[in-house]
Amino acid sequence: MDIQKGQVLTGKVTGITKFGAFVQLAPGKSGLVYISEIANTFVNNVGDFLTMGQEVQVKVISIDEQGRINLSIKQAQPRPENPRPKSAGRPAPRQSQPRQPEPFQQPASDAPVDSDFEDKLKRFMKDSEGKLSDAMRQTERRNSKRRR
Repeated sequence: MDIQKGQVLTGKVTGITKFGAFVQLAPGKSGLVYISEIANTFVNNVGDFLTMGQEVQVKVISIDEQGRINLSIKQAQPRPENPRPKSAGRPAPRQSQPRQPEPFQQPASDAPVDSDFEDKLKRFMKDSEGKLSDAMRQTERRNSKRRR
């Protein structure tokens, strides 16, 4: 039997390891299904999904220069619409509509926009200077204690 990349074949599980499962495709021909290619969900233990002697559909992913065959069970099956199971603890993600930008509105006050900005800038500078001087005092205190 000539095995080629992309073929979907039926094989029998002949060995289970912590990193995957060996599948016999034909007499004398076997390949490896890595743990990440077993199912569309998280696989912690290969034995939870496969048993020895189980018949499985596999797709040939690749064949390297040394003749090793890499297989996939999940690629041989039709892809599910939602591969992640809904967990009881987390709510399903919301399907939100794109947010429409709000139209620009002029400030309601009679004061010009520039003076409002100037006031905000003055408050910001005053707060920043106060925070900076507090930080400098704290640093000086720590450094003076270390010098002693």
